[in-house]
Amino acid sequence: MITTDTETVHEEYDNWISQNKIKAFFKHDPALWTNQDEAKWMGWLDPQIEMQSIPAIESLAVTLKKEGIKDIIVLGMGGSSLCPDTLAIIFGKIADFPKLHILDSTDPAQIQTLDDKIDLRNSFFIVSSKSGSTLEPNIFLDYFYTRLQNIIPDQAGQHFIAITDPGTALVKKAEELKFRNIFYGVPAIGGRYSALSNFGMVPAGLMGIPIKQFLQYADEMRQACELSSTDEHNPGIYLGVVMGVHAKQGRNKITFIITPEIAALGSWLEQLLAESTGKQGTGLIPINDEPLGKPEVYGRDRLFIYIRHEATAAKEQDAAMQQLEDKGFSVVKINVSDKMHLGAEFYRWEIATAVAGSILGINPFNQPDVEEAKQLAMKIMQKYEETQQLPHFEPFISEKNISLYTDENYLQILQQTRSHQTIHDYIHAHLQQLKINDYFNISAFIEMSADNMESLQACRLWVRDNKKVATCLGFGPRFLHSTGQLYKGGPNTGVFMQITTDHTKDIPVPHHHYTFGNVITAQAHADFSVLAKLSRRILQIHLSGDVKQGLNQLLAILKQ
Repeated sequence: MITTDTETVHEEYDNWISQNKIKAFFKHDPALWTNQDEAKWMGWLDPQIEMQSIPAIESLAVTLKKEGIKDIIVLGMGGSSLCPDTLAIIFGKIADFPKLHILDSTDPAQIQTLDDKIDLRNSFFIVSSKSGSTLEPNIFLDYFYTRLQNIIPDQAGQHFIAITDPGTALVKKAEELKFRNIFYGVPAIGGRYSALSNFGMVPAGLMGIPIKQFLQYADEMRQACELSSTDEHNPGIYLGVVMGVHAKQGRNKITFIITPEIAALGSWLEQLLAESTGKQGTGLIPINDEPLGKPEVYGRDRLFIYIRHEATAAKEQDAAMQQLEDKGFSVVKINVSDKMHLGAEFYRWEIATAVAGSILGINPFNQPDVEEAKQLAMKIMQKYEETQQLPHFEPFISEKNISLYTDENYLQILQQTRSHQTIHDYIHAHLQQLKINDYFNISAFIEMSADNMESLQACRLWVRDNKKVATCLGFGPRFLHSTGQLYKGGPNTGVFMQITTDHTKDIPVPHHHYTFGNVITAQAHADFSVLAKLSRRILQIHLSGDVKQGLNQLLAILKQ
């Protein structure tokens, strides 16, 4: 599995063996981390903990098929949406079962695109929120429940189920609205470790994945990780040691190269690593969906992880990875024999991430830096309810359809690096801040469409190839529940480009005085404000008018 090999890795792994750390790990010993509350978040170590839900899931799946349900939509964010999203993309539509969709964006264009795809009468909604109070799933619920109530007022609730922990506000709401069912989460399983719990397995079962077998593969991985304690290739523990040791040596850019057929796994891994380890000024920085380049575009701060789907792996990708290895880069190879073995991969990576957290000396189960941006966005929306006004800021420069914003301290730094003060100059001054071992991030609060993805990928690749740094790309507000913890709590080595736009075709949120466009604008502002407060190097680029045209202008500016 693992072809990278360093003396320090073996020393650390031997330490785990000699000090019985693997046994302590499976006994939930908090002393492996910060000796605080880690033990109460380790319910995920038993991947069959929710096997009792399988009959109810299977029964509901049969009923939905009989009722002619064509589309199932998960309304969630972060840990409650990324596993279903991964499975929906990789497995696609399974014959004789409904198609699974995910809504995890407050962008009004994204919501409208989904709404246009489905027939509400033949659609079924999963409202998924561990805490039950997450903003986005609740306003998604408000929107689609109201839409259905206008069509079938007496049956709207029968088109919904909830997945949430016992006793949450969502439980009460689901009962009031007469949801068809409530599936409960396990309080001892945190959101990003919940793939093999009801949060992942209910959508999986309803879309037609045989979840009993899926969980069985996960349990086999559990046995391999727990019982093969003296094997240097313990599939989870050893991988965690490799990542943790390499990160401490400066190779903390965990770069995923994944066979296209299972590439969607990268988004789930991205959250798991970033939100678990990005805190106290350290962390694993996942690099996902960055197309494979030639060895000369990479720095020595990378650890490459090649997740290879055996049935569809391309010789060209194999050769490119071998070339990186031959050039002295650290490479981990993981073979996945079948899509159904993704259950085992979920488990392997949860183990590995927790082990890496132990080596880095942090608590991999909390997310202390996520809440500030969430709370600020909520305050902005609460004030908007009263005043119908969002915070207003003046750009420091505007040209045509592009405006730039940043905080006063960082603006002074940018002004020191260029004599000609045009948008081109400021953007390139921003990129000049990139130093060796830094990373570049694009946070785009726009629709996650194929066209927008293509344009943003071209921008990130230009930066990677010309600045020789690792690059990240995330869509807001989705990434706020994923990599947002890393960007605020991890090492201050990121250079951030936030992209926002006007929302001329907006959608009101029922029962509120605001729109979805107001919400995503507030979320972008909150994220920007917290990053600036933390002295992150951040530049906001606001695109007025046509987004595609604005992204093309941005790419042209980069290439000038």
